[in-house]
Amino acid sequence: IMSDDKTKQGQQDRGRVAGDEPYEVAYFASKHGLSQEQARDLIARVGNDRASLDSAAEAMKGEPTKA
Repeated sequence: IMSDDKTKQGQQDRGRVAGDEPYEVAYFASKHGLSQEQARDLIARVGNDRASLDSAAEAMKGEPTKA
């Protein structure tokens, strides 16, 4: 079995948010002032494309909070 080649690190992952990685969810939530639950819900609804998620998170800031 071959291990991952750590010398081949591209930037392809930077355009995605790994919703199954707690540190990624925590960072995204913190960046946009969301709870981690809100961030996970947004990732589930919008997908993991970072640009789309950033736009959706910004749009959420303008919505009234649900009680």
